Amino acid sequence: MAAPIPHHADEDDRPDPGDHVVRLRGVPSQVSRARELVTAVLGRDHPLYDDVVLLTSELATNAILHTRSGAGGLFTVTVASSETGVRVFVSDAGSDGPPCVCRTSTQSTSGRGLPLIEALSHRWGFTRESGTTTVWFELLHAHVPAGVAV
Repeated sequence: MAAPIPHHADEDDRPDPGDHVVRLRGVPSQVSRARELVTAVLGRDHPLYDDVVLLTSELATNAILHTRSGAGGLFTVTVASSETGVRVFVSDAGSDGPPCVCRTSTQSTSGRGLPLIEALSHRWGFTRESGTTTVWFELLHAHVPAGVAV
């Protein structure tokens, strides 16, 4: 499957100055530091914590494995939390092609990151500007009215 058409980056699809940001080296050990940022911002008791940590790990790993960030470069993780949800941005040093939601075989040991993002997030997208690729996702708080069985 081809890469999705990038969402147009409007003001809501970009990090804000007050968001929590960490700049990391493009090496595998830094994926845990990306998860630590999520923990610091949300706390382990946050209702979206597990999904945000999982998806952030996937994007950080993609930045290291599939972009120039993993060849001695850097990548940036930004976490924004509000009363309506959580948005995470991972900006890397770019690659030759856009991010791809590639379908892999059941025997494959990689290639599930963006399909996971697509399946679990409420919204996601990417921008490619000036040699940088930013992939982002958004998870919203689910509000279940009282008396509704789930």
